[in-house]
Amino acid sequence: MFKQQKMRPYLEFGRDEWAQLRQSVPLTLTETDLQGLRGINEAISLEEVRDIYLPLSRLVNLYVKSRQDRRKVIGEFLSHRSKIPFLIGVAGSVAVGKSTTARILQALLDRWSEHPKVALVTTDGFLFPNAELKRRGIMHRKGFPESYDVRKLIQFVADVKAGHRYVTAPVYSHVTYDILSDQETMIDQPDILILEGLNVLQSNPADDDGVRRYVSDYLDFSIYVDAETDRLESWYIQRFLEFRKSAFCDPDSYFHNYAKLSDDEATATARRIWETINLVNLQENILQTRNRADLILCKGDEHRMEQVLLRH
Repeated sequence: MFKQQKMRPYLEFGRDEWAQLRQSVPLTLTETDLQGLRGINEAISLEEVRDIYLPLSRLVNLYVKSRQDRRKVIGEFLSHRSKIPFLIGVAGSVAVGKSTTARILQALLDRWSEHPKVALVTTDGFLFPNAELKRRGIMHRKGFPESYDVRKLIQFVADVKAGHRYVTAPVYSHVTYDILSDQETMIDQPDILILEGLNVLQSNPADDDGVRRYVSDYLDFSIYVDAETDRLESWYIQRFLEFRKSAFCDPDSYFHNYAKLSDDEATATARRIWETINLVNLQENILQTRNRADLILCKGDEHRMEQVLLRH
């Protein structure tokens, strides 16, 4: 999968080469901090944060500073200042660890003095509610492009990018597997907004008065978290087995019936879900967005980054 990138306009960095680009950026996360940021089956270490995420945070900080300097010039020219957030998109397959990447990046960027207010929103909240998915007959296509309220998602991103205050985003529960109708996330002019999800780089547009708009139109920087397909399948099955012992045990869980499965039954069920839903979505919709990203993080065994590709 990684070899295909050589035809694209990317600078390629091995792990050691990339780690050197950290320069003097200090490691501000502790092991205790990291425990709250890891995914359920991701043994990400402080070494990984130091070698991969600190150089990334330095790069993003340089992008943000450049944008701030440019806006300062425009503000002085027009005699007014406006606070426009810097938007980062984080995309990738189910089970690749994009949520962990987004959380670690948020925690690191939040510690830079230039942009102390960093918000994180996942696009899961912009899935149609289960009742609507069932009405449309696409409950089995949850996570596919047609299962998202793209118009609502793009309006949210556009409002944030316009500098509006108190913009709300829906909240999704992985326990009930549905939108929480009584909860919202409030976004109030952050310095940086990280938008994480399967679909942030996809080309399904919202059509507004004949104008086609895409989520990616509003992104200032984008990251794709990548891994070989066989690793993704293995990680998905591992995560499913872990959930069976934890989240699925909750009586309110949509997947509570899976908690009763034997190891063999759970493995077979996870593999079937992967092959019939997640793999299909990856091949048809997600993987093709990889080369739209500004930066690609390529994972090897145990979620360890092996290579970084930076568009130039």
